[in-house]
Amino acid sequence: MDWKLATRVIAVLAVAVVMVACAIALRPNATEEAPAPTVQPQSGEPASSELLRCREIGTAALDDAGCKKAWADSRRHFLEGNAERSRP
Repeated sequence: MDWKLATRVIAVLAVAVVMVACAIALRPNATEEAPAPTVQPQSGEPASSELLRCREIGTAALDDAGCKKAWADSRRHFLEGNAERSRP
């Protein structure tokens, strides 16, 4: 192997290692996460605060009676709203 070519390959590898090291050093810490955005309830939606509560409790909402009622009200509101708009 030619010494010029070997020197160039080593130089390119050194630059690549330095770039990776800089990228790792300058990346933001994973522990410093941005706060979760808060969702503002819409005034026209029924039981919007209840829907937000159901979203926050996760899979436990599947067995929650309040969440089931809020989802039913939300579906009804959504479907009735579309029916009113489609009428001439």
